[in-house]
Parts: sequence; C-alpha cells; structure tokens
Amino acid sequence: MRFEAFRSDDRAIEGLPIRLVIAIVVGVASLSIMMSMLSGVGTLGTTELDVEPDEEVIGTGHNSVDLTVIDDQGDPVEGATVIVSSGTASIDGVVNEESDADGEATVEIRPELRDNQDKGTLDIDINPPAGTEYEDQRENTELLVIDD
Repeated sequence: MRFEAFRSDDRAIEGLPIRLVIAIVVGVASLSIMMSMLSGVGTLGTTELDVEPDEEVIGTGHNSVDLTVIDDQGDPVEGATVIVSSGTASIDGVVNEESDADGEATVEIRPELRDNQDKGTLDIDINPPAGTEYEDQRENTELLVIDD
C-alpha cells in the first residue's frame, strides 16, 4: 500500500537527472575556485630577489665584480648567498659570496671564452637567507663577458 503511491508517481524520475547535472556542475565550479585559492596560499608571504651587478659587461681575465642583492622594492638584502657559475663563458668552478648589510657581495672571477668566441655570459643565482620570506624563482641578470 505504501509502495502504490511510488509506483503510480512518474514525476520523480523526470527531475532527477537535471538535478544531478546541476549539482555536479555547481560542485565542480566550487571545487575549482577553492583549489585556485589554496594554490596561492604558499606564495602570499614571499618576496622575489634579484641581483644588480655594478658592471654588466666585463672582459676576460681577472675581474672584481660588486653584486647587490635587492628585493622587489629595491631594498638591499643582507645574508643572501650570491653564486656565479659558467654560462656560455666559463670560469674555474663556482664562486659564491654572502651579501653584507648593504646587500653587496664582491666576487673575484677570471672568465674565459672558447676559441673563436667573442662574447659569452656568466650565470648569477641567489640563495636567499635562511628563515626569511625571500625566494629566487625568476631568472637573474647575467654578466656579459667580451673578448678584450
């Protein structure tokens, strides 16, 4: 007797598929909004670092280059490790120095170019100070080395 009402009622099946489709669409849209909000949480408190060399073009042979580590506001950053390595120009090994209170680090390098090469670059990376909100994700300025 209780089931007779369900057997004779044709309306329930008509609205069910469209309600499921609406629920799934709304659920997926809500989930995508929440995921995009969560993916940005880790980057809210970070500041990108960059390096400014006193000279962007240097010659082969011995060079003393002053590099200033700055944040995205242009303020100097103390305690960052500046790493200079071979790019299309080469140096013997890797050179690193820590930035002082003015954000400056002086590196002593002796870049060389290959035969028949008149210019090349040296790569500069920054290792941010430990325990800070700084990061170095973007590519930094390169040093251009020209044949003397």
